[in-house]
Amino acid sequence: MSITEPGTGIVFVELSHPWGHGTPINPGDPDIRIERAVYHAAHGVLSQRITTIMHVSTHVNAPLHLVQGGADVANMPIDLFFGNGVVLDIPKGRWEYVTAADLAAATPAVEKGDIVLIDTGWHKKYSDSQEYFGQGPGLAKDAAQWLIDRGARLVGVDTAYVDHPLATSLGLHRGGPLMKRLPKLYETETGRSAKADFPDWNPAHKLLLKAGIPTIENVGGDLAEVAGKRCTIHAYPWRFSQGDACVVRLMAMFDPSGAYRIESGRAN
Repeated sequence: MSITEPGTGIVFVELSHPWGHGTPINPGDPDIRIERAVYHAAHGVLSQRITTIMHVSTHVNAPLHLVQGGADVANMPIDLFFGNGVVLDIPKGRWEYVTAADLAAATPAVEKGDIVLIDTGWHKKYSDSQEYFGQGPGLAKDAAQWLIDRGARLVGVDTAYVDHPLATSLGLHRGGPLMKRLPKLYETETGRSAKADFPDWNPAHKLLLKAGIPTIENVGGDLAEVAGKRCTIHAYPWRFSQGDACVVRLMAMFDPSGAYRIESGRAN
């Protein structure tokens, strides 16, 4: 549910999935481990020890993730993560593509410098399931190029991966399939060859990151509340030196009255 700040009337909408014990994990990745280093009953204080990958829950990927020598999380320009944006309502079913034509037809129109979030409806299926990770839609390569050409500054998707699942290591790429049944399931149900249909590994994701456009995967929360809207989007990561990715708290903000403005910074 959205929350309205009473002093300004600004509406805040949560676009992140929860993070913590039991968070759904990409197939092939280790689970999150959270331990109490000290705890109240014994020590009068709580402090926790966490072991985790960053490619989990709602997270941002820096170019370094897929581009050797690319910018890390700490060295991406900070203004990429706050500003005007659009949430495009583009419903997709399993194993479908979001294409350049889909993006061009969606409203509101993408403008230069926008943060672009794509709502396929798949965030509603977010869970520890083979369906969510293995059967979701993905961004077509021509859609990634379209976003680059339109000057998008940050791109987020409500799926586990920017690319089609079968164009990742879940399929027949880079030591895969990590989801053993997936290529056979695809071929049985579609009558098509997974290897022929998805010859390249992460083509859309690599294209965006090579262009210096960070990406967010597993966009979720109350995304449907802002689908088809223009709003201000906040997605600041940690100042994570040499980090390839980082869990983020993703929020949408808008002012229905149009009256609020950021303070000038002057003393009086």
